Amino acid sequence: MSIKSYFWYQTKIMAKRVYLSVVMLVLFSANISAQNNDSIVFKKIANEVLIHGKCYNWLDYLSNRIGGRLSGSPQAALAVKYTRSLMDSIGADTAYLQECKVPHWVRGEKEVGKLITGKEGEIIVKICALGGSIATPAEGITGEVVEIDNFDDLKKLGRAGLEGKIVFYNRAFDETKINTFEAYGGAVDQRWSGPSLAAKYGAVGTIVRSMTNIIDDNPHTGVMKYNDSLPKVPCCAISTKGAELLSGLLKKESGVKFHFKMSCQTLPDETSYNVVGEIRGTEHPEEIITIGGHLDSWDLAQGSNDDGAGAVQSLEVLRTFKALGIKPKRTIRVVMFMNEENGGRGGAKYAELAKLRHEHLIAAIESDAGGGTPLGFGMVGKDDKKAKIRSWAKLFLPYGVYDFTGDEAGADIDKLDDQGATLMGLEPDSQRYFDVHHAATDTFDRIDKRELELGAASMTMMAYMLSQYGL
Repeated sequence: MSIKSYFWYQTKIMAKRVYLSVVMLVLFSANISAQNNDSIVFKKIANEVLIHGKCYNWLDYLSNRIGGRLSGSPQAALAVKYTRSLMDSIGADTAYLQECKVPHWVRGEKEVGKLITGKEGEIIVKICALGGSIATPAEGITGEVVEIDNFDDLKKLGRAGLEGKIVFYNRAFDETKINTFEAYGGAVDQRWSGPSLAAKYGAVGTIVRSMTNIIDDNPHTGVMKYNDSLPKVPCCAISTKGAELLSGLLKKESGVKFHFKMSCQTLPDETSYNVVGEIRGTEHPEEIITIGGHLDSWDLAQGSNDDGAGAVQSLEVLRTFKALGIKPKRTIRVVMFMNEENGGRGGAKYAELAKLRHEHLIAAIESDAGGGTPLGFGMVGKDDKKAKIRSWAKLFLPYGVYDFTGDEAGADIDKLDDQGATLMGLEPDSQRYFDVHHAATDTFDRIDKRELELGAASMTMMAYMLSQYGL
């Protein structure tokens, strides 16, 4: 190579390096600029929700004016009407109802439960029917109690040890689980499938320890599922205080009996609705981001944490976009799902209609873990898409939202996974959630306004990032 060619070659290499450096600098500057802009938007969102937010007032109305909203009830119908009107007042581009048939189970008269012992006499205990249970005969049911910790014990005792008796499921939450949802998951099978498994061996009824990690005198209800190939027996939950008492008595004497009386029944299905409101995307309107919580609740209380909180937080997302004049590039769709608690038919109907319409659902966020302080988001979906969401994590840090390692989303949106959507669940601090979950204590006074609003702000921030950058 000649000297002239050599210098020409070196000059060309240097020019390329300079060009690449300039390009990288431009890209880096653009990235920093975008991040700075996103940080500014995040701050505006937080300020708007914390200063002008409406979700706390909406939850007050939903809890104290409407109350418990069990599917098929008049209160559930009022909640549909109320949240549909809120969609209009917020200024949703489109608001509509999605019809779905829902179960209509009613509790009836207040349940009666008592322990019958030889040494202590009769002791009244607090119980509640499990959702979906059949009633006892009018005079109630009385039977000797057999305590069970796990389903293997049923097999060991068999029909000889269980026929004509009442099975008492007493497996407690695992207190070593820091995430109380894990503890719930380790115990809830007793409530869900315990009645039919006991009936298989001739049991005439079941009692289950309430699904909570505190010891108090509030029974917690929840749905159970009968196996239609086996006899149906009445099933109730007993408060943890009552469960401790019963377990202690069984250790001290044999032949302890339980008497309970319930008048619950399942009526014909009712027509109900998901409530839907949208802000149409400006650049990719066909790409849809679903944000939601479930509107129904159990009937023992006001359903403020489960899941009035998630419903109003989702509405706050819509209101905040409108209030700040944020025009999302992709469509934001807020859904008040119906019937999560005892059937999941609202979520199923939403997924069914989305599939029929060939809708392009890119992401879904559900809030159904209470109104506590938000700590992060759980995610279900493809690794590359989850990695993209995690790359936004540092934007959330100033707001105390740091954990993007969870792998749970939500019961109402889980059927969207096979439609390609990345699913996300808001994850608040769970330590107090099961104190009130499905119990008479799930009331508005257990909600902290600021924690509720921070959750709504976090959901709005995530909706903004998804609408700006897609997946």
